[in-house]
Amino acid sequence: MRIEPTTLAGVVVIIPSRHSDDRGYFCELFCEDFFRSQVADVRFVQDNQSLCSRPATVRGLHYQRSPVQQGKLVTVPRGAIFDVAVDLRTNSSTFGDWFGMVLSAENGFQIWISEGFAHGFMSLEPDTITNYKVTAPYSASHEGGIAWDDPDIGIRWPIAGPVIVSPKDASQPRLKEMHADAPVHHQEVAPCV
Repeated sequence: MRIEPTTLAGVVVIIPSRHSDDRGYFCELFCEDFFRSQVADVRFVQDNQSLCSRPATVRGLHYQRSPVQQGKLVTVPRGAIFDVAVDLRTNSSTFGDWFGMVLSAENGFQIWISEGFAHGFMSLEPDTITNYKVTAPYSASHEGGIAWDDPDIGIRWPIAGPVIVSPKDASQPRLKEMHADAPVHHQEVAPCV
């Protein structure tokens, strides 16, 4: 496995090694010892999976508040997504900045998003499956969200035009409505595509 840092501390790209032959390939997706020593010293407690039937489906931007904040390890075994992390750590120099990249079954990339970030993604292909391991179980009383199209954050989603989004995600607040005392930085964070 190879690890690549991103423009946001706490967000790391993981590239598993694929061993290919005429049958296909084999790769190790997760090794606890490697992950805990090289990426983050955490334990995962739950695996989640979502299916997006159509391209341009947006899920997010979601997070959980303390004491059940979640770190997430995201991978895509079928299809492709544009995966996004937004820094919500008000004491961070990159508060309000985002990082995005394509995760796909073809490239095999994974992304680690530590606690303190909102997470969301847009499906790029039909019948896309997204898996994510999380460090805390879901808690309805601690869930939060930010508008996926918040202009102050300025995520450059790869599919323009109509998107498919749940009523709940369509009505999430903007970041400045939640953190009026913490100005959003306007540092440009280039996505890895």
